[in-house]
Amino acid sequence: MVNQLVVLLHLCDSLFPIGSFAHSDGLEAATSRGEIQSAAELSGWMDVTLTEILRRVEAPALARAWQATAEHRFDALAGLDDEVYALRPSSTGRESTRAMGSRLLKTWQQIRPCDAVERLLSSRDHLTLPVAFGVVAAAAAIPQRDALEGFCYTRLAAIVSAAMRLMPLGQRESHTLLAERLSRVPGVVGEVLAGNGQLGAFTPVLDVMVMSQQYMESRLFKS
Repeated sequence: MVNQLVVLLHLCDSLFPIGSFAHSDGLEAATSRGEIQSAAELSGWMDVTLTEILRRVEAPALARAWQATAEHRFDALAGLDDEVYALRPSSTGRESTRAMGSRLLKTWQQIRPCDAVERLLSSRDHLTLPVAFGVVAAAAAIPQRDALEGFCYTRLAAIVSAAMRLMPLGQRESHTLLAERLSRVPGVVGEVLAGNGQLGAFTPVLDVMVMSQQYMESRLFKS
């Protein structure tokens, strides 16, 4: 049996083919408009992502999806997924999270088939990324906390990866920013596991950038 840590590392690897490299979640629009031009400004963007988007929407959704899958309550996933989908401010953002989540489910079932994912795919083959991640992690017996911390890592690392392609940001500087955010992830995950409130975040600047992305004349990223 493969060690669960190895399975989680595989799931979180940037090489895993879900298409996340093609999305910046509005960061491209923010850099092109001059809203994000320095490491300090990028640091603020990452802080909001961690404390609002991850803490209040995506991580709680992942935790609930993990729990529902572990308890074989697959009927609860549809409503949860619809809520996460509706909370995305732009049509491209909604479609991108569903596209990545669906690809995650289908690819995982091909390389690590399991009954839980097969059962889900037979009734619903599209899920948002955090919900799909929670399903796959539970099906692979990855502990809930580990799954949450791994997902936070992938989301924050994706921001750094996109930023390095969009602005003059060196590797050492970018990974320093990432390390600073990652040091706060365990605390955020602890808050998620201790709470059970409604999903929802207030991120007006990030939302405007996400909605503006699709209207750029030329771009590197889809969203």
